[in-house]
Amino acid sequence: MTQAPDITEPQAAEPQAAEPTTIAPEAAPSVAAPAEASAVAADDALPQAAPQSLRQTPLHALHVTRGGRMVPFAGYDMPVQYAGGIIAEHNHVRTQAGLFDVSHMGQAFLAGADHETVARALEELVPGDILGLAPGRQRYTQLLDENGGILDDLMVTRSADPAEDGVLMLVINAATKEADYAHLTARLPGNIKLIRAEHRGLVAVQGPMAVQVVGRHCPEAVPLHFMSAISTRFDGIDCHISRSGYTGEDGYEISCKATRLRAIVERLLSEPVVKLIGLGARDSLRLEAGLCLYGHDIDTTTSPVEAALTWSIGKRRREHGDFPGAERVQRELRDGAARLRVGIKPEGRAPAREGTAIKSADGRTIGKVTSGGFGPTVNGPISMGYVEHGFTAPGTPVALIVRDKKLAASVVALPFVPHRYARGA
Repeated sequence: MTQAPDITEPQAAEPQAAEPTTIAPEAAPSVAAPAEASAVAADDALPQAAPQSLRQTPLHALHVTRGGRMVPFAGYDMPVQYAGGIIAEHNHVRTQAGLFDVSHMGQAFLAGADHETVARALEELVPGDILGLAPGRQRYTQLLDENGGILDDLMVTRSADPAEDGVLMLVINAATKEADYAHLTARLPGNIKLIRAEHRGLVAVQGPMAVQVVGRHCPEAVPLHFMSAISTRFDGIDCHISRSGYTGEDGYEISCKATRLRAIVERLLSEPVVKLIGLGARDSLRLEAGLCLYGHDIDTTTSPVEAALTWSIGKRRREHGDFPGAERVQRELRDGAARLRVGIKPEGRAPAREGTAIKSADGRTIGKVTSGGFGPTVNGPISMGYVEHGFTAPGTPVALIVRDKKLAASVVALPFVPHRYARGA
């Protein structure tokens, strides 16, 4: 018998399980990132010493003892890589199974009288079709401001348990979670309760062997399709599992009480095909998959249409326009956006990183790169960015200005590497 997700609001912070701390964060091995590794992992892009004010995930001590190179990220002390290096970690996820600590992400629940009540309340803030979300299904959407700009992107899951008919689970970005919670609290009606699930942790298992590995510990997870979820048990530990992730590969995200997370992770790491993966490979994987990173590829200056996220706006929502910024979104859907997020493939081996100017063949600036780095699977530099309408067709030649030099490139279709989600029949 499966268990409904634990949405009890903790009265006090739960004690963390004792973890060894024999290696201090500043003593962790500092393995230099390859020169062509992703921007997140570049040595010149990250501070080398972590301030004492940084928060820690429930798995922090595990990362340190296993040689994680710790760096500040979204207010947390997080592993950017391990001894094997970013490219090896990236390739391991592509061929076997990688374990990511994503406990820095925000987890919360919206609770109300029934699904319709909660869904309609959330739809006042997002353009996704939440009302039509089936039990046990998950949906990607965005919090929009009144101008149609993206405040954050998030995952919304409807509980599969009939007893949890009025519960939606939210997973939001770490860097924006406090602002998101304030935004939700200020705008949700009084009959909807926002429950911050800070007593929970979250990990992702990604790669072609993820289903085999997770299935040995939780057989109920095997038949799940992409963007579906259940509350279940992993080796007897209550948890919530969704078949989703941020790599373009098949895999799962597993949420449970923070005090039980280490036990699940130790069981996963006992599998020979599973290795810990840091932020560097997480970034290169999501870039190859053409997935947005908030604060880089999307923010309050971009709309879902400009960001090529039109697929996430429900048909009913497009027609009714009953969400923040609908006037802009509907206009862009009707007339086309002035700019669009596209993939860009530089020629040669030099990467074009965030902020790089994109120029047309006649030398006019038509956009800029928002994410860029080396794609290990592509075996070359890749970038995403925004270009003006008229330059978005795959094959369009462009130039990238890198270190005051003009590099030839072309617009390409996203993703750079095909997704391998378990979509089902």
